[in-house]
Amino acid sequence: MLDSDNMFLQNTDELFQCGHFCAVFINPCIFHTGLFVLKPSMDVFKNMLHELAVGRENPDGADQGFLASYFPDLLDQPMFHPPANGTKLDGNYRLPLGYQMDASYYYLKLRWSIPCGPNSVVTFPSAPWMKPWYSSEIPMALFQALLYIGVIAVNRLARPSLSKLCYNRRMEKSTMFLLTTLRVVAAWSILAAYTIPFFLVPRTVHPLLGWPLYLLGSFSLSLIVINFFLLHPLAVLTTWFGIIGTLFVMACPWYMNGVVRALAVFAYAFFCAPVVWASLVKIMSSLQVLIERDAFRLGEPNQTAEFTKLY
Repeated sequence: MLDSDNMFLQNTDELFQCGHFCAVFINPCIFHTGLFVLKPSMDVFKNMLHELAVGRENPDGADQGFLASYFPDLLDQPMFHPPANGTKLDGNYRLPLGYQMDASYYYLKLRWSIPCGPNSVVTFPSAPWMKPWYSSEIPMALFQALLYIGVIAVNRLARPSLSKLCYNRRMEKSTMFLLTTLRVVAAWSILAAYTIPFFLVPRTVHPLLGWPLYLLGSFSLSLIVINFFLLHPLAVLTTWFGIIGTLFVMACPWYMNGVVRALAVFAYAFFCAPVVWASLVKIMSSLQVLIERDAFRLGEPNQTAEFTKLY
């Protein structure tokens, strides 16, 4: 049994020579289930199911408490020393501490060395977002978050100016060509607003930080599209709300298995598709109304030129 928050410093094939059960003794939990050796056995499996059925004492209600109560005499077992000839041992053994070194002691207290067996495995028993492969990207994630917040603030302050840029223009080309161009540019802008933040999220950041960062980024870029094209906010942000709903559907803990979860996500996407399509239609119609508004003065004669001719 091996958790993903263990970092191997050297080869540990000798663990396959261990007996029926081997683990590192750690107070006060007897041993940590992040790393232990258990020989596959149908008898042990059936006995574990029986112990669960009769209600064996479980201090924490999880696998840690159950396994610690199932193998309570680990401290009394002999220390594991792998035979040089590769022979596989029988029985239960206690692994040296070097097979499960706590990162805080290994790096800080014991200066990268534990004098108990081979320094083979470093474990990181901490909150998920504090793992080094997650926390190393936190500064970049915070920088992106501040950047997105700045974009939102600038959009809020600069909206009147952007509106003036969209109005009071004189277009000499045909209205149909302008409408088609605006539709294409708006569609690609919305697509970019939802895809660019996804690729900018640090790859090793924890999902609990990555998804909020993506949602913040897509929201800020969507505001730019809304303000520049003077679109209805709800129409552009419909996809944004749909993504949030998808995350909640996926994270729901009451599914029986992965198939039910996948079917739930598919059903959610099926019912959301018409809403997203309706929002896209509304965006396209808003652009058409924007073109036809008097503020664009499309097709109006040049009043100054007319007065000049009359004069």
